[in-house]
Amino acid sequence: MPRQPRLDIPGLLQHVIVRGIERSAIFLDDEDRSRFVDRLGSLLVETDTDCYAWALLDNHFHLLLRCRRLELSRFMRRLLTGYAVTFNLRHKRSGHLFQNRYKSIVCEEEPYLLELIRYIHLNPLRAGLVSDLDALERYPWCGHAVLLGYRPFDGQPVDEVLLRFGKRLSVAQKYYREFVADGIAMGKRPELVGGGLRRSRALSGEDPEKGSHDDRVLGSGYFVESLSQEEGLCQQLPPGMSLGALQGKIAALFNLPTGHLQMRGRQNEYSEARALFCFLAVQKLGYSGAAVAAKLSIGPSSVSRAIRRGEALMACRATLGEWWEEQLKQ
Repeated sequence: MPRQPRLDIPGLLQHVIVRGIERSAIFLDDEDRSRFVDRLGSLLVETDTDCYAWALLDNHFHLLLRCRRLELSRFMRRLLTGYAVTFNLRHKRSGHLFQNRYKSIVCEEEPYLLELIRYIHLNPLRAGLVSDLDALERYPWCGHAVLLGYRPFDGQPVDEVLLRFGKRLSVAQKYYREFVADGIAMGKRPELVGGGLRRSRALSGEDPEKGSHDDRVLGSGYFVESLSQEEGLCQQLPPGMSLGALQGKIAALFNLPTGHLQMRGRQNEYSEARALFCFLAVQKLGYSGAAVAAKLSIGPSSVSRAIRRGEALMACRATLGEWWEEQLKQ
């Protein structure tokens, strides 16, 4: 059976797994790892891409990415090609370094974002590269240490993740650490590596054929169905106005971290931001309600109510109309 094309839609969360050719080592020493991390960080900043979690192992690595301006395929081509060239020169080798096709899985943000961060950051411990959780916190080749403040890394949205655990940094890091510790006993978590709906139902004893599923997607049947609509629309919309780009503009307008549009809560600023996002996405950009609902991990009825609130918000605040006209010109 031929492989399906990638779901390469800007703004979506993607879990990327890259392995060395024939599972050979792609990092031979810390100099290799440092060069790769430097290249990754520079590319994240340059392309306005977020990396929520990452972990380097000997013969493969994991990234949890949200590409906003650049397609995932172009981002990965630049990352892998540049590193392979420097690796080959440094180690006096030639030929391919990576498997021809890396694995990329489109992920529904709720409830999978935090689960994937935990899963990815526990990889060095599961692989035996560190002895325990204390050692993992100081392991320099994993985003876990970044979230706990032990090393800096450009392109990893630390505040956006930690705010899901608490408003005070020390409290958020404490609960994040406990969350990761709770994941150790869960093992390898095969249900998190693609085809999430189908595999999780099979593990729980439910009918794995019930509802839509796609091995390229980790998410609910509703999310899977919505992707086909969004994928088609992305071909028609002007560059830079994907749902991810719109989300970033709304977050900046309300002075909120981008991920807060997905967070639950009735705080006025969050509610107004979501309402304006829904109205502009559906009424101004032509996205389907299903695509917007999947982006925010809410139901279609919630999107309909939010659209009405967003329309009222635009009508009563003249400055919002002016702001939107400026965004369309950029």
